Amino acid sequence: MGTSLGDVWQDVLSVQPDPEQWIIVTTAVVALATVLLGPPWRVARNVVTIVHEGGHALLALLSGRQLTGIRLHSDTSGVTVSRGKPTGVGMILTVFAGYIAPSVVGLLGILMLMSGRITALLWLSIVFLAAMLVMIRNFYGVLSIVLTGAVVFGVSWFTPHEVQAAFAYLFIWFLLFAGVRPVLELQSQRMRNPSPQSDADQMARLTGLPGTFWVMVFLLVNAAVTGLGVWLLFF
Repeated sequence: MGTSLGDVWQDVLSVQPDPEQWIIVTTAVVALATVLLGPPWRVARNVVTIVHEGGHALLALLSGRQLTGIRLHSDTSGVTVSRGKPTGVGMILTVFAGYIAPSVVGLLGILMLMSGRITALLWLSIVFLAAMLVMIRNFYGVLSIVLTGAVVFGVSWFTPHEVQAAFAYLFIWFLLFAGVRPVLELQSQRMRNPSPQSDADQMARLTGLPGTFWVMVFLLVNAAVTGLGVWLLFF
């Protein structure tokens, strides 16, 4: 990685060669294991929460709402608060975006990786985290964003392209695979301890359709996006 701003910009705009197939396969296996196994999932799920709340925030802004703050909690939950009309398409899109955001971001990342934009992907992630940091309203949220950003920055700045490629594929595979498990956890939580504030139950109030219906929609969208991502890279 270059050390001047000109070198950085050139690296961001350049196309990097694809890693060897075994790296793509290995990172996919490691990412899937991270999602399926309890201890690594409890740590890595913080990244999912960041993307989840980022999805809410982005759609709030795109739909014309005023974003007032984001909070990330140590139990890997989060809250995004925006102001605007409490009903309507804008609010529906804002609420809907959260649970599908990790898988969708994973798919978009795969498209970037397929075009060789590995360094660009890493720096785009840093920009996304910096934009979120401005809206974070609690200490743990700041800590989560800063630590995640520091890891991505360290890889993008201090490591060779081969390491960047392996990290980028691991990161994107994880987001792609990580979309399904939180939806299953959501339904399990709804059955044990129903909460009117869950995204599915907010969607129920906004649309008149049952919360369980929206859980199934989240699940189907994420499963379809994950399948498409795997197909694009392997078939």
